[in-house]
Amino acid sequence: MNSYELMYILDNDLQDEKKSALTEKFSNLIVSLGGTILSDKKLGTKKYAYLINFKSEGFYVVVDFTISGDQVAEIERQLRITDGVVRHMVIRK
Repeated sequence: MNSYELMYILDNDLQDEKKSALTEKFSNLIVSLGGTILSDKKLGTKKYAYLINFKSEGFYVVVDFTISGDQVAEIERQLRITDGVVRHMVIRK
């Protein structure tokens, strides 16, 4: 089991219920793939350094977790195909 950090930005125009649903979806995905969530920090709305899709703010979430290395590709795939996710990054600690 390797330790990872996932940071993703949700579209700030989403309603609070949708933001909560997406954060729960990704947390449940990690657990369903055999991972363990160590911490889940919702950093809230922050300004971008530059415009992304003509918007200047996004909702930031950082998740620390452990999982086997071959499952990370599925997490990234789900992040790529989910509407409402502006950017994401998974790094190995």
